[in-house]
Amino acid sequence: MGIEILRHDGDIIEIRLARAPVNALDPDLCRALRDALSDAIAQGAAGLVLSGNPKVFSAGLDVPHLLSLGEDRAALLAGWGAFFEAALALAASPVPVVAALTGHAPAGGCVLALCCDYRVMARSGDPARPFRIGLNETQVGLVAPAGIQQLMERTVGKHRAGVLLATGELVDAERALAIGLVDEVVDGDQVVARSVAWLQALLKLPRQPVLATRAISRADLVAAMRPENIRLERFIDAWTEPDTQAGLKALVARLGK
Repeated sequence: MGIEILRHDGDIIEIRLARAPVNALDPDLCRALRDALSDAIAQGAAGLVLSGNPKVFSAGLDVPHLLSLGEDRAALLAGWGAFFEAALALAASPVPVVAALTGHAPAGGCVLALCCDYRVMARSGDPARPFRIGLNETQVGLVAPAGIQQLMERTVGKHRAGVLLATGELVDAERALAIGLVDEVVDGDQVVARSVAWLQALLKLPRQPVLATRAISRADLVAAMRPENIRLERFIDAWTEPDTQAGLKALVARLGK
């Protein structure tokens, strides 16, 4: 199902995206993530780590799959709906979640990261090829829904978010750290360990005050991911526009090379 579950000390559960090669988010993986989150909470997890493959946390939505649906509106709604449901499940998690960004995190991968409490990103072993993160929707002809834009705004500030969203720029890990898009940058083999350590330190604090404070501070995040701020029907209308379809097919052609 593309998900691996690992347990760490202190009732911390790691949910690892494991759909080779790049953790493209198809409906099955999104539903598996949503269910894994629910199961972990039911099993008493005190904290969660969301991780991915080495070099790629998640490359975002499975665009070839979505394009294969053609004009089947019901299937498109179901496919995109599964992703937004998974993102909302992350945002609404009753316990803290750390995004262990083991590599690139564009588009949908960035959305998942923004729904977490804390983000630890890998430093690439090749300085000429740094790992990147961001919302690059405009580069392929898409408009990020208002709720998704709010995630970026609450993280890096309204002005900087507007520039990044309009240009669709993917920033490298060090710049992401400088602008607050991620919280730490560490060597790749330390990403999960550092994520677990951050949670362990947090979990030593009085539990109920932490959870209550967290719920207040994240209320806007949860609200941003509600259906009324995603407006899925409108998003699907835009998805089928000729400019958008052309941009997406060009993207798939580049990936094929």
